[in-house]
Amino acid sequence: MLRVPAWTPILDGPDADRAHAAVQAIVLALRALPAERARPSAHELALLEAYLSHAADEATDEGAASRWLDLAADGVAEQAMSPALWGGFVGVAFAMEHVQSVMGLPSDAGGSDDDPNQEVDGALEELLGQKDWARDYDLVSGLVGIGVYALERLPRRAAQDAMRAVTDHLDRLAERTPDGLTWWTPPTLMIPETRARYPSGYYNLGMAHGVPGVLAVLAGAYAAGCERARVLPLVEGAASWLLAQRQPAGSSSVFPYTLSRDESAQPARCAWCYGDPGVAAALLCAARALDRPEWERAALAIARSAADRPPDQTGVVDAGLCHGAAGLAQIYSRAAQATGDPELRRAARLWLGRTLDFRRDGEGIAGYRSLSFVGGQGTWTDDPSLLTGATGIALVLLSALAPVEPGWDRLLLLSLPPARQPL
Repeated sequence: MLRVPAWTPILDGPDADRAHAAVQAIVLALRALPAERARPSAHELALLEAYLSHAADEATDEGAASRWLDLAADGVAEQAMSPALWGGFVGVAFAMEHVQSVMGLPSDAGGSDDDPNQEVDGALEELLGQKDWARDYDLVSGLVGIGVYALERLPRRAAQDAMRAVTDHLDRLAERTPDGLTWWTPPTLMIPETRARYPSGYYNLGMAHGVPGVLAVLAGAYAAGCERARVLPLVEGAASWLLAQRQPAGSSSVFPYTLSRDESAQPARCAWCYGDPGVAAALLCAARALDRPEWERAALAIARSAADRPPDQTGVVDAGLCHGAAGLAQIYSRAAQATGDPELRRAARLWLGRTLDFRRDGEGIAGYRSLSFVGGQGTWTDDPSLLTGATGIALVLLSALAPVEPGWDRLLLLSLPPARQPL
């Protein structure tokens, strides 16, 4: 496998100038938000400020990341939050850990009373210590998201214990099938409108809520040296099952949204959350972690197929990371940087350009609005968040401009922490 270790800027010329202007405008607009409006995304804004500083951008405010983290910590202290990576206290804890690393602040890997995440580790120990897991298994709200945090905290003993517990629960929840290992989403864990559509439950093939996230986080555990003998068959089984779900030639997407008894497989949009790009990213992470050339070849074929899809057939209507142009740009950029593939580099540049084209002067946050769906109804909002809003857009554009590896995208399982020797 060709390895291209250095992170190099992918934009130049007029698009680089446009991207730089957009980043500057977004940062200034986010800093001007009232505290109460910014609070739910404060930890994500801290990530943006940390990477801005790391890139030595002229807009850097050295104290901004710490101020945002303080605001985020206040939010955790003042309200009950779920143990979710996205929208919960686990996401805030990840940001605190990651910002410390990016900013080069001292870290006590052994744990101490000064560790801001010590209480989080204790809460997760109690939660994960339950014999049966009746919550979500996914990246956004469940076990996979907790695993992302645990990988970020290694080699601390609490992180090793958490990753082991996450693996134990995923192992117990796994279904053994002739195609390999998979994970079922029961109707009890669905929102009402989804439960009405899938009253028997389903297998989810999206990175955000499904099997690709399990594959990627377990690959991260293997790369980190966490109980490799136990993790290896889980990764192999998940990859085998996922690859067996490829649709017949001529389908508009390689993978469907879901598989269920309630409706036939439907071609998926082209996005991080659902669709071929997210699946390709998970397979590429697994291929690199386990050194499996056949998985990498499959991942690149899937990514190239997605990159060839005409933009007006992708379902992309805004610039955000989750299901928008910036998310596709980051996936293709990651794959191109890792492999040197020129086709995926061109796709990254195309979607970066489309991310910039979605900007409208005088609208939203520095020109960006986000389309969200509540109860099946689409609504345009001024969204400061990382996953669907302006913070994520700025981070992607900054990643295309600066020679700084965007480790923040471990939140999306688009990359994994550096490999370690077995723990």
